[in-house]
Amino acid sequence: MQRFETDLLGQIQRRGDGVTGRVLVACSGGGDSVALLLLLWTLRKSLGLELTVAHVDHGLRPESEADAEFVRQLCRSLDLDLAEASLGVKAHAADRGIGLEMAARELRWDWLRQEAAGTGATAVATGHTLDDHTETVLIRLARGGGLGSLRPLAPRQDLRWSPLVECRRAALRDYLRARDVPWREDPTNEDPFTTRNRWRRLLEAIRSEAPELDRHLFETHRQAEEAQALAQRLVASWEGTRWSIGDGEVIFSVESWTEPELRWVLEAAFRALGRPVEAALLRGLAPWLADRARTTRRPASWGNFVLHPEPGGRYLHLRQSPPPS
Repeated sequence: MQRFETDLLGQIQRRGDGVTGRVLVACSGGGDSVALLLLLWTLRKSLGLELTVAHVDHGLRPESEADAEFVRQLCRSLDLDLAEASLGVKAHAADRGIGLEMAARELRWDWLRQEAAGTGATAVATGHTLDDHTETVLIRLARGGGLGSLRPLAPRQDLRWSPLVECRRAALRDYLRARDVPWREDPTNEDPFTTRNRWRRLLEAIRSEAPELDRHLFETHRQAEEAQALAQRLVASWEGTRWSIGDGEVIFSVESWTEPELRWVLEAAFRALGRPVEAALLRGLAPWLADRARTTRRPASWGNFVLHPEPGGRYLHLRQSPPPS
């Protein structure tokens, strides 16, 4: 077993991905998915896996039939069963009024779920990498995702299993070269049409200055995830004593609150009420509420939030009114 293969096995075991038995491996023929397939095939006995391969033709590129034939040849060389599908992405995008990328994702995952159910697969393995994680985080941050953006890409999320989340894209291609295994290049990955591809170009220059950016960012996100989990457990421990949820409202005890405490509580409470609030709004609401918790004796409002003192003054009731139509 090569060092790269041993390292991946150690990562999967350390994380406790918990995937065994039948796995459907999504393989497009590109470098990431070919490396995924070859690595899982090599580690299948160590991980207790039975592999079936899935290939999707989105019908968007003239090279798609050559990609499909490449995957067929690869599966024959590994003696693996292959399931194939041709999807009408353009028609689906037109019917739904959505972009081609989203339409392809919807149709692909609908089919992968059906195929997994039909083959008895407990997971669909995908070739998401550490590079994908960095790109996703920066895209989310650019869109105002806040702390929720700082989460490491989950190796296991429902049916999806991404065992390569700690592997760099370049390292996977080095591994394939060392094994003398070819792959197919998708020319659309260089097309600046998509947001992700534009970020990839920007990151090339950043990575030349900071080669370990992806690993450092991933570790930072692990720490952020741990800190967020600790804060959420603390907030949950206060429920029923310092705060609670009533009939469509949040109820606070009248005591000294810090602004960060209130932001965490408000986020948890409004999420539980099915009305999540943007982080920027909470940053304005929390100081107002902290001040009112100490001083208010009568109803007060901030935007479309209304605060009512409870008779006897022990609790404050915060309700979000619908915006005017």
